[in-house]
Amino acid sequence: MAMLTGSAVLNTLRRHHLFSGLAEGALQDIAAHTTVKRLPAGCTLFHQGDAAEHFHVLINGQVKLHRITCDGQEKVIEVVRPGEAFAEALLFNKLPEHPLSATTLKESLVLNVQNSHYLRLLETQPQLCMQLLSSLSDRLDQRLHQIDNLTSSNVCQRVVRYLFQELQATRSGVIDLDLPKRLIASQLGIQPETLSRILHRLTDAGLIAVQRRRIEILDQHSLSAYLEAAA
Repeated sequence: MAMLTGSAVLNTLRRHHLFSGLAEGALQDIAAHTTVKRLPAGCTLFHQGDAAEHFHVLINGQVKLHRITCDGQEKVIEVVRPGEAFAEALLFNKLPEHPLSATTLKESLVLNVQNSHYLRLLETQPQLCMQLLSSLSDRLDQRLHQIDNLTSSNVCQRVVRYLFQELQATRSGVIDLDLPKRLIASQLGIQPETLSRILHRLTDAGLIAVQRRRIEILDQHSLSAYLEAAA
């Protein structure tokens, strides 16, 4: 994975919604205060409790945002994919500390944008404020859906709802999971063996076919009805 040149950093920022619409001079100023990190798989970008001095944009790879619960269990909150920003919600904390850790799942290329400089730009760029608010609103909406799924659904409903969410990204009726099943289980608040058991149950019912990380939806209508009927 090649590192980005200065012009490539500028072009990447120009295309991202948190920077699009900025005048060229402002973009160049942001780029001058942006660093690039290439991280191997399994590398931690920041730890829970670290001071937050940057927010980040993932260019290539995959990053999991996770925290350790009081009983020592890892809880995966989100998996960041290319083009997505993360840790931008901490921009407005007076003494920001990361509430999560960020660890690469694949070799990754990350832009690190300096918080203090971006905040100075917000004071003079109203459109930048609106774009950031939109991003934070989307993130809040995702969290509310996640909380609703974890608190109002049984484990089978969580798995089926996850399958439908992944199905939206494909037109073929086939889901190619890009995460290990243990991480999917963590996001759903269940144990890996519970996820495997539910997938087997759906397979036995003739609703899906599973081959490693490939899941084919055989009967979408019945799967949807199964979601409503699960109790």
